[in-house]
Parts: sequence; structure tokens; C-alpha cells
Amino acid sequence: MEKLRYLVMIEKSKTYNRMTKKAVEEHVENIRKLDEEGKLELCGVFKGYPGMAGMYILKTESREEAEEICCTEPLVVGGYAVCKLVDLLIADRENNYLL
Repeated sequence: MEKLRYLVMIEKSKTYNRMTKKAVEEHVENIRKLDEEGKLELCGVFKGYPGMAGMYILKTESREEAEEICCTEPLVVGGYAVCKLVDLLIADRENNYLL
């Protein structure tokens, strides 16, 4: 059985440097909500990669659910960032690393 996760790449927009404290607080609250709902596998900020803000790895039931999370991400709604969604097929012991 395939184990899918969804990688959300958060790219800075031209207005990223004008982000407000309120936008950051809403973004962090969104992360907390996703974590509490069991939908957040991992998240973090990129250091040293111009144009990239950070990423999430989501554990959702479907790609459509992951797309909805991207569309409602506060940094995207506020125009500070754009999300790119990538399907991530997990390779591990259980599936013999996809061999």
C-alpha cells in the first residue's frame, strides 16, 4: 500500500518583507491547529535558500484536503507567499524502500 504525504513548499512573494505581526501569529496558529488535528507531520523554516520561506509535510486523507490547506494558509491568503504542493511517496522498511 502506498504511503503518501504532501509536501507544501512556501515561497516568498514580493510582499513577504512587509508581513505583519498579525499575519505571523495567524500562520503560527494555523500550524498549531494542523498539529492538533494530526495533519502535520513536520514543518520548518528554510535558512540560506533565497525565495523560500519554509515547508510543511502534511498527513491528510487526500490531495484535495492538502490543496485546501494550501489555499487557506494565512501567508497565502495575505499575499505574502505562495504554496507549491508536491506528492511525497514515503519509502521505508514497511514497503522495502519502494523496491
